Amino acid sequence: MTVLLWFAAFLLDMKWGDPPHWPHPVRWIGRFINQTERLIRRISQTETGLKWGGVLLWLAVVGGVWLASFWVLRLAYAVAFWLGCLVEIWLIYTVLAGRGLGDAANAVYQALHQGDLDASREQLGNIVGRDTAQLQAPQISRAAIETVAENSVDGVIAPLFFLMLGGAPLAMAYKAINTLDSMVGYKTPRYRALGMFSARMDDVANWLPARLGWLLLALAAKWQGLDFRQALRIGWRDRYQHSSPNSGWPEAAMAGALGIRLGGASVYFNQRVEKPWMGDARREVTPDDIPLAVQIMMVASVMALLLFALLHSLIRVTG
Repeated sequence: MTVLLWFAAFLLDMKWGDPPHWPHPVRWIGRFINQTERLIRRISQTETGLKWGGVLLWLAVVGGVWLASFWVLRLAYAVAFWLGCLVEIWLIYTVLAGRGLGDAANAVYQALHQGDLDASREQLGNIVGRDTAQLQAPQISRAAIETVAENSVDGVIAPLFFLMLGGAPLAMAYKAINTLDSMVGYKTPRYRALGMFSARMDDVANWLPARLGWLLLALAAKWQGLDFRQALRIGWRDRYQHSSPNSGWPEAAMAGALGIRLGGASVYFNQRVEKPWMGDARREVTPDDIPLAVQIMMVASVMALLLFALLHSLIRVTG
């Protein structure tokens, strides 16, 4: 029954994604982070104090999300089995972001396809942290593809991995880890101290899922008739051509699968950042590579679901 609930939640995400007006735990997590951050900043002003405050922030948010998810689920099952199943499906559904990621990337593609650079920059700004105002079509395409590759891990593979390890509560805890990193894990003066622990823990949480993502994206590329060997080779060769210890794995694999280069110079918070290139420029990147990257991500997501469902079933049988 457990695995059936996973498939139901996955299908819901593939069908509807994240409707903006539906209740979503990540929005609640975000509010909790903001409130806790304000409290910590009132108490601590020194760099050392903010570093320890960052540890407390992480413990409060991640521990609180796990406890809330655990007890909500337990109480729902205590009321009625069917209610517990519905709540569990809903929790799992909310930690998956495959459809939302694909729709956001395809919105960038549609704007580029129509020749509307301003609209494509605006759509891209919804899903990346870099400044998009001056980007041209090739840079926009690369940024969208990089986001699809990186977030195939954050948005699907890693949540499914933690779902396998500890059910919906642990998957929700992972989502809290990821949300903390996206909100406070910046190397800016404001968050360098407070967000340091959250950024490090996000790296720890994504260590194995990112490496599984390298393999799954390469297999998905093969399924799409693309270059499996190049995806594996470039993914391995350029895996550390990124400031993150994890993001380079899926991004380099995607670059190899498509035969393009990703990375290069970007602007973050009005500061130009020179990033190493990943991949070989066997051809120029085009807007048409964006929906192709989305297809690879979707196939890799299905493969991840099947893999983790199989592993979960084997563990239960042998255990």
